[in-house]
Amino acid sequence: MKVQRLPNSKTKMAFAAIIMKKAFHLASGQLSNSPQGICNVRMSGEELMSRLLDRKWALTSPDSKIHQIKLFTATEKHGGGPLGGISFLNNTCPFLGDDMIMRDEDRCFYVVRDDLLHPLVNGNKARKMDALLPLLEDHIVTDLVTCGGCQSAHATAVAVSCAERGLKSHLLLRGEQPQILTGYNLISTIYGKVTYVPRTHYAHRIEMLKSYANLVAGNNSDVVWCNEIFEASLTAQKSRASCLGQMDAHKGIDNCRKKVLIVNEGAGDAVALLGVFRLLQYLSQDHLLGRKRAIKFVVDAGTGTTAVGLGLGAICLGLPWEVTAIALADTIDGYKQQEKNLISEFKRLFGFLLKNSSLNEVDGEIVHWVERCRPRKFGNVFEGEIEACHRIAQLTGILVDPVYTLAAWEMATLLSDEKLKQDADVVMLHTGGTLGMFGLAQRYKSSFHSLKDGAFPSNR
Repeated sequence: MKVQRLPNSKTKMAFAAIIMKKAFHLASGQLSNSPQGICNVRMSGEELMSRLLDRKWALTSPDSKIHQIKLFTATEKHGGGPLGGISFLNNTCPFLGDDMIMRDEDRCFYVVRDDLLHPLVNGNKARKMDALLPLLEDHIVTDLVTCGGCQSAHATAVAVSCAERGLKSHLLLRGEQPQILTGYNLISTIYGKVTYVPRTHYAHRIEMLKSYANLVAGNNSDVVWCNEIFEASLTAQKSRASCLGQMDAHKGIDNCRKKVLIVNEGAGDAVALLGVFRLLQYLSQDHLLGRKRAIKFVVDAGTGTTAVGLGLGAICLGLPWEVTAIALADTIDGYKQQEKNLISEFKRLFGFLLKNSSLNEVDGEIVHWVERCRPRKFGNVFEGEIEACHRIAQLTGILVDPVYTLAAWEMATLLSDEKLKQDADVVMLHTGGTLGMFGLAQRYKSSFHSLKDGAFPSNR
């Protein structure tokens, strides 16, 4: 009988090293025949999400507090609108996970408190820049150019985030400088360099951003777009230590070569989706919202990027979650087109990971876009809505603003009534927006005047 020789210890170690090396190359796609270097094995949703999220982040943790809002019939009518006859109670330590078993008589919805992420940066803005900000260091960006309205939360988020990292921000704001600086406009001016742009010039955003970025860069500097450095990061990762060393070498030198980055209005780029994915992965843990419960996720929509991120992330992880977004700054058709554009851009950037993935078959219709309870031109505030924000703050300790987050609160309240029929929990993402109250107090003085009396009239 032929005796099989067993390998000695050195042979075993060498063999193990070869196996580990092959496994590493297989995982990284280096043994694949595909031009992108990715194997043809179909990844699970969790594996795909892990690959997408394997990067550096601006936020130390994706965590967010979750509160439960219980609804009751108000003892007296408080104005008109969907909230006039409803009272609220905030449970700051609700049962989550397997304990989220609601009795038929319960009326409630949950609030993800992303408004608490940063005192000056809106929660949705912090999520959008979660994956972007580390790239600024990796690619030695010195200046960032972006644009927005006079009271732009996006501009403020960029200005504050750049200042915290020693970068210069250049903010092109639409219209004329207000007589009194307040709200987001004030914070943007304090933290960044603000330039007011006539509305006729602002209408051509791409040309405006390019022109100003070239002016900031000068003759011997580079100008790049957000998605360009993101694409570069997918093919050539630099070590954090070397990048930080290069950044430190540039800081404090006025005559150094600049690298100017252009970020679109509202940070509505594909890179912004990743921070929302990260939040979704956190929320879908078993001890929080879990992955089996049917959930109606509600969010207010500016650019619509956050809503699309929630929808894509839910599909990737196979979550039975339906995303409802309240259209505030565009038409329903406009948001549907933006949804298609973002998905297309995402698939173009991450196509090498999406082979055989269910996401590769998605083209749109992942978000349920709806009109506000009381539709209006963007930025307008109706009678009684300041009062509603006032009541919510006093009853729950949660501040919503009448332009954005009150719309999501109203929709979550309405869906909570329907929840009993559809057997799904309602979750509202609180995106922030509270600094906007200062600007609104300047515009709608009469609506805020009654606060001086210490109470709103019960009927209007």
